[in-house]
Amino acid sequence: MLKPLVLGKQSYPVNLIQGPLAGVSCAPFRLLTWRESQPAFTCTEMISCKTLLYQAKQNSRFTALHPDEGPVCFQLSSNDPKELAEATQRITAEGASLIDLNCGCPVNKIRHKGAGSKLLSDATRLFQLISAMKKNTHLPVSIKIRVAHDHADMCNQEIAKVVSDAGADFLIVHGRHWTEHYETPCHHDEIQFFVDHLTIPVIGNGDIACITSLQKMLATGCAGVMIGRAGVGQPWLIRQLMTEMRGEWFAPPTPATIGKNFIEHIERLALLLQNDKFALLQARKLAKYYARHLPNREGFCAGINACASLENFTTTCEQFFGTV
Repeated sequence: MLKPLVLGKQSYPVNLIQGPLAGVSCAPFRLLTWRESQPAFTCTEMISCKTLLYQAKQNSRFTALHPDEGPVCFQLSSNDPKELAEATQRITAEGASLIDLNCGCPVNKIRHKGAGSKLLSDATRLFQLISAMKKNTHLPVSIKIRVAHDHADMCNQEIAKVVSDAGADFLIVHGRHWTEHYETPCHHDEIQFFVDHLTIPVIGNGDIACITSLQKMLATGCAGVMIGRAGVGQPWLIRQLMTEMRGEWFAPPTPATIGKNFIEHIERLALLLQNDKFALLQARKLAKYYARHLPNREGFCAGINACASLENFTTTCEQFFGTV
């Protein structure tokens, strides 16, 4: 059920979270989500500790916080305890509300560095990394993992022991193995394994897009639920889920409101990065999500792909979505 969420020494009035999404979860996306839904917290994109510590010019996209957004969990990526310790200190000082270590990314370039999901087969290193985070911040610390699901390269039991022994404050579990793609259903039973074997809160993640999928995840006994891809283009989704869980009717936003949200998202991104071209490239990737319910979704996406300026982008959105 929906209820308050306690993580470490922090408490939140709700237990729904907007999770980290590569290429998406920067301040403009998080701000819209917070304003439309007010989840427990939102998350940054996965941030390489090396980028954070040694490539300052690239950091604005990943670390910038908007003064009007709610609590933000910074998600870090590293396999070096000293590097992670320094990064943890830095983001604690820069305004993070919580800190998460990515232990689930399946991308080869991340795994080849010994980070992401590769850490799930290196219990000793994982213990060192969690310990490094705990020693260098007063904030709640978590790791976000994938599940074993009968593969030989990791073990749910061993990961549960490491998480507990190292003192993590909570655990986020994406219910797929790192080799499995989104067409593979979430393994709710393996999320429930961690719920049953840990005393710290477990956050369930995977396939949450509607009240039915939310109820199925909550049935695992998890303390909270993290929404992923379904939140892209639908910053109101978490508010909708909370409304429907109370048994109330949710009034969906009008097409014009959705279009207005998309325009604001891209305009804020261009302003944040001082780069219209990059913002327009991101608009192409995001168009299909904002256009979920448009009758001419393909035409809209083609129109966004052809935009050469923010003015063109705004005009195209207004043409397909209408104006408020």
